[in-house]
Amino acid sequence: MNFQKRKNIILNILEERGEVTVKELADELAISEITVRRDLTVLTADGLVYRTHGGIMKVELTKTPFHFANKAAVNVEEKDNICRLAAKEIQEGDIIFMDCGSTVFRLCQFIRNKKIHVITNSLPVVYELLNSSVKINLIGGEIDPERQAVHGRIAEEHIGRYKADRAFIGVDGISVENGLSAFSEIEAGITLAMFANSAISYLLCDTSKVGKDKYFRFAPINSLDVMITNKKTKETEQIEKAGIRVITF
Repeated sequence: MNFQKRKNIILNILEERGEVTVKELADELAISEITVRRDLTVLTADGLVYRTHGGIMKVELTKTPFHFANKAAVNVEEKDNICRLAAKEIQEGDIIFMDCGSTVFRLCQFIRNKKIHVITNSLPVVYELLNSSVKINLIGGEIDPERQAVHGRIAEEHIGRYKADRAFIGVDGISVENGLSAFSEIEAGITLAMFANSAISYLLCDTSKVGKDKYFRFAPINSLDVMITNKKTKETEQIEKAGIRVITF
């Protein structure tokens, strides 16, 4: 059976059920799970499905913008492993900041049963943590429909009213020489506000962001306390030598 036929069958199954696992697809198509995962990578990249841990779901079921759901599904296994490690850092009763990064979003599934307080500017994070053990505070301000997040001066002032135990953020680039960088000045402002009002700041990112510098450099490397990433590289070793605790799996 060629890929086009498998693609049509997978999409038909997904249309009927809304969500399906890799194992279920492998059994129904009589193919290996490796082949299924390869097919799902292509379908995810084309924006046709939303990748979950262990399977896929229809994009519209995420109730988030198309581009955000697709971005959150890229490198999903690495992001989930990073977030498992991040969840172990969180203690019962903690107050934490979570920004609107796609990796940070995937932390939600690992903290749903923790009795903690989450302060966030991310609408998808709020949606994901509803009806869980987590108390949620949505930062006020202007909503960016493209990012499904709250940004702006009012949002930054709102963050300043709180003191958190930990802040979990993502960036577009990080290097020892130029620190943290982003594509957007607006998102950088939210990150700086969360850093300033938390005891410990965590960066959650895979190594594709490490050693890279983007458009807007907004914070030195020492503004960060901990980086959780997927593997050790020459760049992560440099970051560790700069005094940052680096956690890998």
